[in-house]
Amino acid sequence: MTTSITQAQRKEGLRGFLSRRSKRDSIDDLAERSIVSDSERGRSGTRIGMTLTHVFLWVTLVVAGLGPVLWLAKSAVTPTQDTLSQPFALWPNGIDWANLSTAWNDIHIDQFFFNTIVIAAGAWFTQLFVATTAGYALSVLRPKYAPILNALVLATLFIPGIVLLVPLYLTIVNPPLLGDVSLLNNYLAVWLPMGANAFNILLVKRFFDNLPREIFEAAKTDGAGPFRLFWSIVLPMSKPILGVVSVFAIIAAWKDYLWPMLVLPDPAVQPLSVRLPAVQSQTELDVFLAALAISTLIPIAMFLVFQGVFLRSAGLGGAVKG
Repeated sequence: MTTSITQAQRKEGLRGFLSRRSKRDSIDDLAERSIVSDSERGRSGTRIGMTLTHVFLWVTLVVAGLGPVLWLAKSAVTPTQDTLSQPFALWPNGIDWANLSTAWNDIHIDQFFFNTIVIAAGAWFTQLFVATTAGYALSVLRPKYAPILNALVLATLFIPGIVLLVPLYLTIVNPPLLGDVSLLNNYLAVWLPMGANAFNILLVKRFFDNLPREIFEAAKTDGAGPFRLFWSIVLPMSKPILGVVSVFAIIAAWKDYLWPMLVLPDPAVQPLSVRLPAVQSQTELDVFLAALAISTLIPIAMFLVFQGVFLRSAGLGGAVKG
């Protein structure tokens, strides 16, 4: 009897192995297939046509994607008259590097740049903290009322942000439980509302849903509590989604204009997104373009650093499967 069971298990295992191998082979075959077959690819006319198509697409993407950024970088060190008379010429009368120093010192870009970094760092921390803890509670801890909370979080996505502008502003002017204290001209007025981001919560929850539950059960068996499970198991396994949320949070805080303008009326604490439009009418064009070029450094650096995270996290649903 034992021998027959063992043979049945071997047959079932062999069947599963052959099935997985056939699926893998079919996937590899699909990956190798393309619109142009290997025989057609060997023809000279097909190779020339594909090469021209690739070059055309590459040039189009470079012009459409990098063109505005490169033009801004060029105009940042170009005198105003040259920019107005010959906007696409490469420095017909030389490069004016003084535009950068003038924008940094005279417009006080350094101060507004620092304010923007502080706002972006605080927004990053609050959004990451709320998204990971809320996603952990809804996905891993799963209390009895988790479906209700999940529905409420999802419902907030259908409320336009402009509808919440007035009540949120009144809450900042007179926060509950704080008496007569106002959060105007306080960075908390920007950080706290940005932390309540339902999209990030659902994104992190969806990623946590796909983590292997066997690891959680093993950690609980070894005596890990909820905090230890969150800090030592869940977060180290969630680096891709943490990178994605980090980029979303920093870029959103860097380009936000309306809300910082309302809750930070003091120019000394305003970010670049608020101060640059305010000083545009009082600044020479070349200096203003130099200030704009400086303000784009952090978003470009974020993209270059985290582009791999986006590519690796393109399919978050199956990131930990297989």
